[in-house]
Amino acid sequence: MKNFSGKALFLDRSDINTDEIIPAKYLTEITKEALKPYLLEDIVLKGFNPSTDIENMSVVITRDNFGCGSSREHAPWAFEVNGINIVIASGFARIFRQNMFNCGMMAVELEKDVIDRIFSLFAGKTTFVETNMEKMTFTFSTDGMADGTNDSSDGLREIIPFTVSEYDLALVKAGGWVNYADQNY
Repeated sequence: MKNFSGKALFLDRSDINTDEIIPAKYLTEITKEALKPYLLEDIVLKGFNPSTDIENMSVVITRDNFGCGSSREHAPWAFEVNGINIVIASGFARIFRQNMFNCGMMAVELEKDVIDRIFSLFAGKTTFVETNMEKMTFTFSTDGMADGTNDSSDGLREIIPFTVSEYDLALVKAGGWVNYADQNY
């Protein structure tokens, strides 16, 4: 199973589309690895530089309607090859969301007010997200909290529950739809 914990990249905008995730001019690439340097190349967000801000990130936190636009598996692949296996948002385009789970990745939807709270508490800080699949919780932490200490003077800590369907969780645990089909059919 892939890693679903790590440092968080905050993309503070709704309606980030698949052309911004991976520009269409790279869809002729034949390997996932070839997509790696182009993730979020065309996105315009104040203070965001894709060539420096993506490195060492594992989790994306964003707003509503993430992954809208063209239907393509290249968008999840571009995240996967960069070590980002989970996107947390207040809403997803249906096909992007399913492509994530079909690739053994997670697209987790949280209520808008919860996403707003996460942004107000953690955006702009070095934030670590720990995903607990058994308890179905995310633990967001900053500063000293990321190393597992409980020293609240060093940072913030927030535990947030989430839900995904049993089927989507089975896809994640299997490593994607192809592996799930091989194991079950």
